[in-house]
Amino acid sequence: MDIREFEIRDQPAVIELWNECQLVVPWNDPAKDIERKIKVDPDLFLVGELSGLIVATVMGGYEGHRGWINYLAVSPAHQRKGLGRAIMEQVEQRIRARGCPKINLQVRETNQAVIAFYESLGYNVDPVVGLGKRLESDL
Repeated sequence: MDIREFEIRDQPAVIELWNECQLVVPWNDPAKDIERKIKVDPDLFLVGELSGLIVATVMGGYEGHRGWINYLAVSPAHQRKGLGRAIMEQVEQRIRARGCPKINLQVRETNQAVIAFYESLGYNVDPVVGLGKRLESDL
């Protein structure tokens, strides 16, 4: 898999992949999420290609205290082949190079398969409660 930075021409394929992986929810407009991301740390928004097709994505971020991971997706037809691990290693390297001491991410507690995947990469379940406040509605 070739891993590279997202380009705006990738948007339709990326959104299709996110839908295929069931990452799109009604309260988050994926096009708006992409628009927001390319304004901040666009070099941490990566795609993975096989034979010219986008089969993996990850959005990384770093705000000076913690790194964050969002929209990790691997096409169901290409899962369990090391592609998720490869694209995560790439974004982790880029975040680490900025001096980031820790990366956080959020997974729904019912998604045990994804939790197990992240644990296999060295992530641990932190004893915290995630809070959020919506500042803008995408609905």
